[in-house]
Amino acid sequence: MDGSHVGFYDWPLDELRTGGVLPRTRMKHVGLFLGASPTHGGVFQYSDAILEAVAAMPAADYTIVVKYLDPAWAPVVHSYGIRGQMISRNAVVRVMDAILWRLPLPVSMWRVCLARLHSITRALAQSSCDIWIFPGQDIWTYLAPVAALGTVHDLMHRYESQFPEVSARGIYRQRERHYRRMCYWAKGIMVDSSIGRQQLVESYPVDPRKVFVLPFIAPRHVRTPASQSALPRSLPVKYFFYPAQFWQHKNHVRLLRGVNIVRERHPDVRIVFVGARKNGYAAVRAEVASLGLDEHVTFLDYVPDADMPELYRRARALVMPTFFGPTNIPQLEAFVLGCPVVTSRIYGIPEQVGDAALLFDPNSTDEIAATLERLWSDDALCADLVELGYLRAASWGSREFAKTLQRIVESALAEPSPA
Repeated sequence: MDGSHVGFYDWPLDELRTGGVLPRTRMKHVGLFLGASPTHGGVFQYSDAILEAVAAMPAADYTIVVKYLDPAWAPVVHSYGIRGQMISRNAVVRVMDAILWRLPLPVSMWRVCLARLHSITRALAQSSCDIWIFPGQDIWTYLAPVAALGTVHDLMHRYESQFPEVSARGIYRQRERHYRRMCYWAKGIMVDSSIGRQQLVESYPVDPRKVFVLPFIAPRHVRTPASQSALPRSLPVKYFFYPAQFWQHKNHVRLLRGVNIVRERHPDVRIVFVGARKNGYAAVRAEVASLGLDEHVTFLDYVPDADMPELYRRARALVMPTFFGPTNIPQLEAFVLGCPVVTSRIYGIPEQVGDAALLFDPNSTDEIAATLERLWSDDALCADLVELGYLRAASWGSREFAKTLQRIVESALAEPSPA
């Protein structure tokens, strides 16, 4: 499986195409395209981590160019001492963007058509960078006529196609076309784990040598939290915490049924949900009412990043029964903030959390309930998990992330461009 058994934090960097030694040659011009918005959640946070890593590249060896779409990026980019540039999109361009996802025209034809007509492709091409990094799985990884280092966060449309959010209304077909194009046109592709690398290589005709493992890190707002937060007074004194949008694959319904079982022996059990009132929100509220859990469940809706760290710190544990992977970011946030973790035993998550979390089968309500009860009643277990989480977080942070990204950039630059 070509590297699939390598440990999550032990990826052999010396096997990258640079041989582990960063060549000192001419100044490299590295571009970073930030297409995500704050509402994109994990993709926005991951993009910020990439921005932080790019900003840490040695100024003597790299010139950094940053382009972004959302004005929310302006102060973030500025905070790293980088002069970024917003790419404006008028109504015509936005309509074109929607069409690009749907029309199966050859990429070579799109590249010719868009080179001068589209504000994004024009801005990227005119910057004359040696390579552009696309952390948001963007279509511009292959539609822009530039050397690209792309990102694939997950292939769950293939592995969990029973969930409509990744398979219905033509989404499956669109995702397939998108990832196949990325695998062909990109000079390199970053994935979050060795399992993610294995899945990409098994799914598409891509050279394994240009697929690089860059594990997630906790977002910057968690590693450097604000001193104050505005949490509601109604927050329970003791609670489980689940920050997730209400998609079906997030598995809120089984989690609620597990909480209902725990309630029989622990009437004081509480859980707090964070997520916007959309997707499957109504179904989750209906399940709460059906089980009679209104007094046991708190819905906080959308919570700003600045207030999230305190929610983790006060929580009994992060509970994440998701069906999607390969890995996820919330458990990394919890590790940094001293919050015990219990999550799904799927894909790359055991590799990601090691011995610092309890794992369960997300299909089993009884197993979810049994794990929740252990955490609710065992203070010593929670304390042990907090310490293990701190150790796990310390083993892979922003410094390691930045060094690995720099080596990946050099390796991608050494790859030949597609014909």
